[in-house]
Amino acid sequence: MATVAKRMLTGNKAMAEAIALEMERDPSVFVMGEDVGQYGGIFGSTEGLFKKFGPERVLDTPISETAFIGAAIGAAAEGMRPIVELMFVDFFGVCMDQIYNHMAKIPYMSGGNVRLPMVLMTAVGGGYNDAAQHSQTLYATFAHMPGMKVVAPSTPYDLKGMMISAIRDDNPVVFMFHKSLQGLGWMDQIDASVGEVPVEAYTVPLGKAKVVREGSDVTIVGIQMTTHYALEAAEKLAEEGIEAEVIDLRSLVPLDKETILQSIKKTHRLVVVDEDYRSYGMTAEVAAVVAEEALYDLESPIRRLAVPDVPIPYSRPLEQFVIPGPQAIFDTVMNLLNE
Repeated sequence: MATVAKRMLTGNKAMAEAIALEMERDPSVFVMGEDVGQYGGIFGSTEGLFKKFGPERVLDTPISETAFIGAAIGAAAEGMRPIVELMFVDFFGVCMDQIYNHMAKIPYMSGGNVRLPMVLMTAVGGGYNDAAQHSQTLYATFAHMPGMKVVAPSTPYDLKGMMISAIRDDNPVVFMFHKSLQGLGWMDQIDASVGEVPVEAYTVPLGKAKVVREGSDVTIVGIQMTTHYALEAAEKLAEEGIEAEVIDLRSLVPLDKETILQSIKKTHRLVVVDEDYRSYGMTAEVAAVVAEEALYDLESPIRRLAVPDVPIPYSRPLEQFVIPGPQAIFDTVMNLLNE
């Protein structure tokens, strides 16, 4: 039997490869957005696609999010499968009507007669000092609104597999990719931005969380970068004799409650870590699910770590202070277990 060589890709190359494979497979798939063509996307998510597929299938658009997201919605309604990039999730405010009142609602309001098989991909996350208007995650903002699937992959493997699943899905999917996990040369390189990715097309299911580290003493639920921070904290906790189970949420809508609840039955403690704002966010949603369905499995109160309810600071020390990192997670777990 022939052996398949292992191959490492950055997050952005995994995403671009997924899109290329689907464009080759299905002529109805196309890409549009600001700087997605010759430039390859400012975060590299469409790198190489323009050269391969040309300007008719990889469309650079004017700086008008309302126009090009609206055009993608119309194309999807007519049977195509557009992938449209909102450059920064922070920019959703100028096209909120298209996303919330059209993309999310048309399938329902048409009685299911109009499908919108489209992917809205967008960059999220701080960590590189781009200040309050370019550093948010806003997971809960999109997860709160019914009518869209919302995913946030954390590894190159999942970025490729979940992008292919999103493109093939007949529902509108908001695909949130974290800038720090793209592996771009002009940003600080982190090990988590590179991973093993198969050459062939494959799918990773939407709506399924993943236990990325097994443990018995406490469950830590993370999203994207906070998953990686949780893994770092878990290694440090292990030196103290504490075995943390780490869950990568991966999908916000649908939310995989079962994986979380099964873990709580084993560990009896929960810490939820999010790079979004603390109030009314995913930490609150996960905590509420566990409180409603597994309260008596808990041996201590749930702990939540998230960005305080302030704009993301430009200052590097202040940004590092507000985004919960490995040390904050470690300290929270230690305090929880020592109560």
